[in-house]
Amino acid sequence: MKIYPMPTQCPACQHSLHVAAMSCPECGTRVEGEFSANEFALLPAEHLEFLRLYIKVRGNLKEVERVLGVSYPTVRAKMDAMLKTLGYEVQEDPAEEERQMVLSQLERGEITPAEATERLRALRKR
Repeated sequence: MKIYPMPTQCPACQHSLHVAAMSCPECGTRVEGEFSANEFALLPAEHLEFLRLYIKVRGNLKEVERVLGVSYPTVRAKMDAMLKTLGYEVQEDPAEEERQMVLSQLERGEITPAEATERLRALRKR
């Protein structure tokens, strides 16, 4: 028998579902009641896959960037979106995003080290 992921939204009205029953696949014991799911169980598949990768690479965002083949700012945006979904406050720092963009451009050879240095110094003066 195929086991499907736990649905998190009602297909009729889109409200959150509550876990009402659990069963043991070994002995068949069934427990019914009202149970709360943890915040990770409620993550959409996209965020859950990102979290799994993040844990697999031991929290190294640069490695996540490499595995996904996307820029560092894109990885940061995915992380921020996941954190917001979990209900954690995300501090927006536009200068940090710009710094990461400069470093990504340097890494890809789109700008010279001198250009990167100049841009990073300008960001510090803000």
